[in-house]
Amino acid sequence: MVAMREGGTGSSWTPNTDVYVTDNGLVIKVELAGMRSDNLEITVEGNRLRITGNRPDGCRAPNCSFLVMEISYGPFEVALEIPAEYDLSHAKAAYLNGFLRLDVPVTEKKVHRTKVSIAEGSNASA
Repeated sequence: MVAMREGGTGSSWTPNTDVYVTDNGLVIKVELAGMRSDNLEITVEGNRLRITGNRPDGCRAPNCSFLVMEISYGPFEVALEIPAEYDLSHAKAAYLNGFLRLDVPVTEKKVHRTKVSIAEGSNASA
């Protein structure tokens, strides 16, 4: 599993993200307090999962002066390369209490049996 940060996308911060394996598959949990699910976008391209959004900064008063500022606002992106044994096409997402959770099941392995013919002689390519 590889977390990526791609240049030139305009992302200004990366949310805290946990990725772990359970008996049912892979769980991706992203900390996104203060957001609404309609401010989030999840896209899948091959085995790449991308979560993007924009956390608005509508709480602060104009002309304020920070003593401490640890909360990030604005656009963000999380990009992960998901191992091939997990099926992103069947992922399920839910947003609750400031956390986005994606459950990605293990790929159903289908066994394909093929009979390989055996050539007579010492040269298989003949």
